[in-house]
Amino acid sequence: MSIEQPGFSTRAIHAGSEPDPRTGSVTPAIYQTSTYKQDGVGGFREGYEYSRSANPTRTALEECLAAIEGGERGYAFASGLASEDTLMRALLKPGDHIIIPTDAYGGTFRLIDKVLKPWGVDYSLAKVAHPDAIRGEIRPGVTKMIWIETPTNPLLGIADIAAIAQIAHEAGVLFAVDNTFASSYLQQPLALGADVVMHSTTKYAGGHSDVVGGALVVNKSVTVPGFEDTADRIAFHQNSLGAVAGPMDSWLVLRGLKTLAVRMEQHCTNAEKVVEYLQTRQDVTHIYYPGLESHPGHDVAARQMKRFGGMVSFQLAGGEQNAVDAIARTKIWTLGESLGGVESLIEHPGRMTHASVKGTELEVPGDLIRLSVGIEDVDDLIADLDEALG
Repeated sequence: MSIEQPGFSTRAIHAGSEPDPRTGSVTPAIYQTSTYKQDGVGGFREGYEYSRSANPTRTALEECLAAIEGGERGYAFASGLASEDTLMRALLKPGDHIIIPTDAYGGTFRLIDKVLKPWGVDYSLAKVAHPDAIRGEIRPGVTKMIWIETPTNPLLGIADIAAIAQIAHEAGVLFAVDNTFASSYLQQPLALGADVVMHSTTKYAGGHSDVVGGALVVNKSVTVPGFEDTADRIAFHQNSLGAVAGPMDSWLVLRGLKTLAVRMEQHCTNAEKVVEYLQTRQDVTHIYYPGLESHPGHDVAARQMKRFGGMVSFQLAGGEQNAVDAIARTKIWTLGESLGGVESLIEHPGRMTHASVKGTELEVPGDLIRLSVGIEDVDDLIADLDEALG
């Protein structure tokens, strides 16, 4: 038996977390410091001079992120949007064009439409489930990045990562994947051809609703012409823009990653049972879950994901107000934004996480309810939903 290529959980637990050589501590220290004593001018100890540039706790997290995603380098940020902003500022310039999903996360759309577009970066929308639609939006010489989510937020659309990677690279376009909904455990975009993978580590990576963070991991071989130095450009902008993860936040995410595999298995198991329950209700008019054979992306998801995840969305008969009222009646399901924590969350995307896209092509149905299925006893979750839905 060989451990030259350790499994996912082994990497998640040990990468970046070698026992401390001085004390033997098996848990990385929280280096809650802003600066470091230099041994003479420019005499940095192990490269550390100032914690915006580098911090040992953040380094441990970044090494772990790179290991579990199979990438060259990882970078930890203060939020998911901070990681997106840094990536796009590092690799795009005024006059460039980016392609994003027709049902992108509202915060991503706001960043691109309200911040990058006034700066001079244009964008267009494409359905991620249709690679040819993405191909059709490419503007030769102008399109520099394809940005996708899979599954998408909140409609659980599925993109064929390998197919889109081929389209992107044939056109000389960088390909980035938001892997937040799937998690590093369920899906490995870099192995399927993506150049950069992004996470809101607030979600499944942290896993306990006690930290806000983001991450980027760059593939070991970015061969897109003009983007070969992607890792160095991200590192430069991470330091220059300064939206880095603090040491305590880095430590919390690193701790969360150690149990990611076992948590994701339970999230998936519970979600599947919740979907089975929703299928029995006549007032549930549509269920968005890639684990259903009726889902248009089911076969692709089955091919590129270990399981189908812990996120479920559905539409409820009776209109928007009925959906809002039902959400308000839950007791175990917590009404709140975010996702991926051990506790189950319920929300109304149209009025909450996706309010920023109201009135645009990305507007979501008013009767849509989004569930982040936690790891509680699933019978309790179903009973609470049953009572709330009436």
